[in-house]
Order: sequence, then structure tokens, then C-alpha cells
Amino acid sequence: MAAKPLTVAEVMALPAVVDIVVAGRAFGLGRTTAYMLARRGEFPCRVVRVGSAYRVPTADLRRELGLESVPTPSAPSARPQPIVAKLQDKRRTRH
Repeated sequence: MAAKPLTVAEVMALPAVVDIVVAGRAFGLGRTTAYMLARRGEFPCRVVRVGSAYRVPTADLRRELGLESVPTPSAPSARPQPIVAKLQDKRRTRH
């Protein structure tokens, strides 16, 4: 079962680099799927291999999600919007 997807505010608060599980949550992916895609070279954004670990630069993650120009919120909103909905909208406009 996939973990709860990250909200826009949570993605904007991430450090410069995150592990593959956190990056996967931003896309609504579970741990197993995130690792499988990283191994295949099919993860939705750039993945850096550091020894046996996978790391994802947050700037690349935000860019792929279309969040590079979103201002960092000063306070969390009453009802955060999951990233998955934003990603699905982005995919619909690519075709």
C-alpha cells in the first residue's frame, strides 16, 4: 500500500536532497515501486546513486512536479492539496 502522498507545502519544505522513498511519496508511489523505477532508470525525475543508496535532488523533483515557481507558504493551509492531483493535471496537458 502506498504511503500518503506529500502535499505542496511538504514538498516545498524538503531539504536539498531526499531519499527515493520520500521522492516517491511526492509522486504518490509506494516504496517498492519507487525503488523498482529507480533501478530501471525510469523514475519520473533524476536519481543520483550514492553507494548503494538512491538520492533525488529536490530541485529536480519540484521541476518535474511543476513546483519550481510555487512560493513557499508561510503557514500550512487548512486543507493541503496532494501533489498527485497536480501531477495528473500536468500529464493531461502534455499529450
